[in-house]
Amino acid sequence: MSDDVREKILEATYGCIARVGLAKTTVEEAARLSGLSRATVYRYFPGGKDELVRAAVAWEAQRFFARLATDVSGAGDISALIEAALMRGQEAVEGHEVLQKVLHTEPDVLMRQLTVEGTRILGLIRGFLTPFLAQVPLPESVSAPAAADYVARMILSHIMAPGSWDLTDREQVHELVATQILGWISV
Repeated sequence: MSDDVREKILEATYGCIARVGLAKTTVEEAARLSGLSRATVYRYFPGGKDELVRAAVAWEAQRFFARLATDVSGAGDISALIEAALMRGQEAVEGHEVLQKVLHTEPDVLMRQLTVEGTRILGLIRGFLTPFLAQVPLPESVSAPAAADYVARMILSHIMAPGSWDLTDREQVHELVATQILGWISV
């Protein structure tokens, strides 16, 4: 039951963020939208608004990357998987209405929240990639978890700031993966 209540509060908080942004989201509005009392929200998030907003950002980030993992899981070999993750990830970031709204209206606040969640997000991606990289011949001194950590950082970096790479162009994405992301291993 408590997981259901927590989920209900996070959904309501996310709805607040979607409507009014990070800075204007309140415990009171999250309570109202969830149909719960303020006391209940504080019972689950005793740190108040800061903890509630952090948790909602973390919750949505996990959902975002879970959807991405589902979208790319049938891609085939590690190169195809990473190419699909880059292309689908960039498309998902561009098409995420709430993320785009907050990026335009409150970029500093969002970046602080995402920086706090960076370790957890990297962990999600690393955990997803490790089994795939365990099946690839890696240099002797590199473990699958270490390779997954590097690749996860590269994927996240390119999705958030692709630089000169056009992540909508399949040929450019293939070159990026072959030369920059996986060029150090034989796949």
